[in-house]
Amino acid sequence: MAVLWITDDRFLDHDTGRAHPERPARLRAVIDGVRQADLGDALIPTEPRMATNEELLSVHHPSVLDSVQRVAQAGGGRLDPDTVLSAESEAVARLAAGAGLAAIEALDSGVADAAFCAVRPPGHHATPVRSMGFCMFNSAAICARALAERGEKVLVVDYDAHHGNGTQDVFWEDDRVMYVSWHQYPFYPGTGGLLERGEGAGAGTTINLPMPMGATGDAYRRGWDEAVLPAVEAFDPDWLVLSAGFDAHRSDPLTSLGLAAGDFADLTDAIVRVVSPGRRIAFLEGGYDLDALADSAAAAVASLSGTEWRPEPATGGGPGAEVAAAAAALLS
Repeated sequence: MAVLWITDDRFLDHDTGRAHPERPARLRAVIDGVRQADLGDALIPTEPRMATNEELLSVHHPSVLDSVQRVAQAGGGRLDPDTVLSAESEAVARLAAGAGLAAIEALDSGVADAAFCAVRPPGHHATPVRSMGFCMFNSAAICARALAERGEKVLVVDYDAHHGNGTQDVFWEDDRVMYVSWHQYPFYPGTGGLLERGEGAGAGTTINLPMPMGATGDAYRRGWDEAVLPAVEAFDPDWLVLSAGFDAHRSDPLTSLGLAAGDFADLTDAIVRVVSPGRRIAFLEGGYDLDALADSAAAAVASLSGTEWRPEPATGGGPGAEVAAAAAALLS
């Protein structure tokens, strides 16, 4: 299957400083990892485009845009203790937010079966009213909102080790979008408990699987099979938006989960099956050990292409099975 490979050298221009974990070397690692997977003609290089103000405002309050613009135009600085901007960062974040919109446009034309947006900065912590956690604009949410506004039902799945509080907030009361997240818990940003399920029209369309330290891939897969998949099948999505963060890898310096590259291959393969080819869009989110990021991202991209790349096997035997059981009981 063909995969749109959406990236750009301009994503390297977002300069967070030498000591910051969300650094340009992350994107280089992803590119190198995918090159090692040797996917050949399965990848279709595709250019992103800038998101317009109107597209950013479909998710974010004007104050978010104003804050990012003000700090970038001042030559850079901090939006919060974690979120560092350089002079080029506003333009880079707009390009990341527009990558998913470019993916929609290309997939609509039938040229590929899926898209992987190899972008930075990540986006899933950016809420409607606040940039935070390395994130300026919520690229995955902007993509999902664009699809929902044209009448599609959208499944957003997030397997980053940090809960996507921004994406959850955007769709908390929206029954057109189902949000599913595995994440280390309790952990930054402090959200994502099992009982957080949405409100109003969106009640029941948020599913959180808060995983304990050391959780391994078998617990993730059990959560998908026993709790998430039945709910997703009942929701019957038209499109998938995948927040593909790889910091749940056991080598990641910022987290304490137990996954390996083989688990990301398994998870991605299972998740993409719930929608038809041509309606699958993935975004790079976290992942801060460069070798683990290269291997894990390549495994996920290979799964999108319908092939197998497993530089290390899937994991098992760790904690987390109780989360799957609790989620299944809650959703039944």
